[in-house]
Amino acid sequence: MINWWGLAAIIVFYLLILAIGLIAGRKAKQFGKDASSEDVIVAGRDIGAVVGVFTMTATWVGGGYINGTAESTFFSGLVWTQAPFGYAISLVIGGLIFAKPMRKQGYVTMLDPFTRKYGDVMGGILFLPALLGEIFWSAAILSALGATLSVILGLDNMIATIVSACIAVFYTLFGGLYSVAYTDVVQLICIFIGLWLSIPFAMTHAAVTPITETALPGNGTAGWVGTIAVADLGVWIDYALLLIFGGIPWQVYFQRVLSSRSAGRAQILSFVAAFGCIIMALPAVLIGAIGYSTDWNKTDYFTDGRNWSLTNGSIPEDDNKLILPLVMQYLCPAWVSFVGLGAVSAAVMSSADSSVLSASSMFANNVYKMIFRRRASQNEILWVLRIAIFVVGALATVMGITINTIYGLWYLCSDFVFVILFPQLLLVVHMPKSNTYGSVCGYIVGLVLRLGGGEPLLSLPQVIPYPYEMPFRAVSMLCSLVTIICVSLFTNMLFHNGILPKSADIFKAVLYDRSIYKSSDDTEEVSTPWQKTHTKNGISNPGLVAASTDDLDKEKYDLTKL
Repeated sequence: MINWWGLAAIIVFYLLILAIGLIAGRKAKQFGKDASSEDVIVAGRDIGAVVGVFTMTATWVGGGYINGTAESTFFSGLVWTQAPFGYAISLVIGGLIFAKPMRKQGYVTMLDPFTRKYGDVMGGILFLPALLGEIFWSAAILSALGATLSVILGLDNMIATIVSACIAVFYTLFGGLYSVAYTDVVQLICIFIGLWLSIPFAMTHAAVTPITETALPGNGTAGWVGTIAVADLGVWIDYALLLIFGGIPWQVYFQRVLSSRSAGRAQILSFVAAFGCIIMALPAVLIGAIGYSTDWNKTDYFTDGRNWSLTNGSIPEDDNKLILPLVMQYLCPAWVSFVGLGAVSAAVMSSADSSVLSASSMFANNVYKMIFRRRASQNEILWVLRIAIFVVGALATVMGITINTIYGLWYLCSDFVFVILFPQLLLVVHMPKSNTYGSVCGYIVGLVLRLGGGEPLLSLPQVIPYPYEMPFRAVSMLCSLVTIICVSLFTNMLFHNGILPKSADIFKAVLYDRSIYKSSDDTEEVSTPWQKTHTKNGISNPGLVAASTDDLDKEKYDLTKL
């Protein structure tokens, strides 16, 4: 049965999000004909404090976040709902360790330090796990949205997901990060109002047992708080580390960092956003607990056109990912459902834009521009960026339709990022002696060890017999980290001591300094409305894009004095 009030609410809120996105997109045109792809990617480094807090929080708080948190609390228990605190801690660590050095260097994307230090090809290779992470994240969001709309409208999940993806891609094409940032403000407000409005009504519904009585084991149930068996402790630790450290090396996060007006502000935004992540998870946890405490046989859920029998008053496992919209649909009055489902649906839709823009930005700036078309014009890069937005959106839509668990996608998006990208990012920023040889070897080791563990969601078989209690993802990451360090130091020793000749440095990674140009010949300084960049023979050096006059030591980066 279609909830017509819910349909009306969705139309109203979708139009609101679309209007905000298009209006914000007009702000992106302030650079006029001189607008560049970087203006679109980092919004001219002109994101203010208030909008910055909202958009940094919205880095994680979106459709996958609220729906996945409710699903995990309902099905696995609160103790296994690790993503909210995991991602909050990742924002704190990101602010402490990465935000300041990355913003001071004035990079445009997260991959810029890799292309500067390890070369363009290695930067392109590292784009692959980053791309997969962003696609899985967008897929989780779109899957959550399809689930919500299928409950409200009775629409096929595929149709609901495709329509919503098209709207998010449409305004992102025109406004870039400006559209993303300003719709993030509306997104968080909608989520906050929609969720908290529904909780008092759902909690007091006649079919709901007080959640304080169902929190702990009893009456044949495990309780919505859940338990951690001793045998599962290694798995719990593995997932926790995955979310904490796998939540850092994301372009969607660094896009906010790099768009901040200063390095100090980027750090502050990270810390405030961590607090925001916890606050925004609370209503989703409560809704999951309410769903767990509900006798669904006493609601219209069972009589609303469904012909399967329920066991112990619970819903079928296939509908676990629907728990948040189901609670709002069947445990709340019509007008609350109208506001809540409409607001949350629009917010979920708008949260898909960030990951789509992030993956597209890395492709345009670090793959197409740096590998295939180094002399491409800004207009050409902008068109490549727009095409990439469309392609990434399509890939995420297909993934969101085909995988049935929102929380599983949520985990998966951080999995390969944690194992492969985190050790790479940590060392490229904080280990001056790391080099391309170490990066390549670490990449291979991490990839082989992780794929060897298998992945049911991707139908990958396990070929390395890891013990069940072994945190093999964390072990794979540490092996990759150690490999990068050891190989980098070993190759540095071989080349600097003359054991290997200069001609053997095929990656030009040890005896060639990639960080700065050694001569001032053909070096010129080019000024744009918001930054200064240095080019050699017409090719921009991404490592020398100045963040602001306060952030860089001008003497250090004055190429005429080298």
